[in-house]
Amino acid sequence: MPTSARDNLIAWLRDAHAMEEQAETMLSSQHRRLENYPKLKARIGQHLAETKQHAALLKGCLERMSGGASTMKDTAGKLTAIAQGLSGVFASDEVVKGSLASYTFEHMEIASYRILIAAAESLGDAETVSVCRRILDDEVAMAKWLEEHIGAVTLQFLSRDESDADAKR
Repeated sequence: MPTSARDNLIAWLRDAHAMEEQAETMLSSQHRRLENYPKLKARIGQHLAETKQHAALLKGCLERMSGGASTMKDTAGKLTAIAQGLSGVFASDEVVKGSLASYTFEHMEIASYRILIAAAESLGDAETVSVCRRILDDEVAMAKWLEEHIGAVTLQFLSRDESDADAKR
């Protein structure tokens, strides 16, 4: 039996909400552990606040359309983020691996919001389109920031590592 476009949009909004919950857990962990990279820590802190707002905005869309988010998907996303966060604890280059993961995750979010915008537009759901465009702007800005700074973070890591300073975080 085929799924309606509305049902697909709701499922994808639930996926996006779980993705934002995962991002919140991942960013919180990264922000808490960063010690020697103040610009990166500040930008992650800013994006963490944005991410919490994204989850709330998506929850509003879901409540308007279907009654709410998926607890199971949200929990699975958070557990995945916790596992990712723990894996970084053991890496001697945690800040570099964290930057790589963040850059990759931002692009997955960007693609997800472009999909949501197309689906919501096809249904004439202007409110969901507006919410997703707002979130997309934040995700694009974070990806651009990471793109512009990932080289500097890497060089700072290498310099700290070679001078026996604490480079990991």
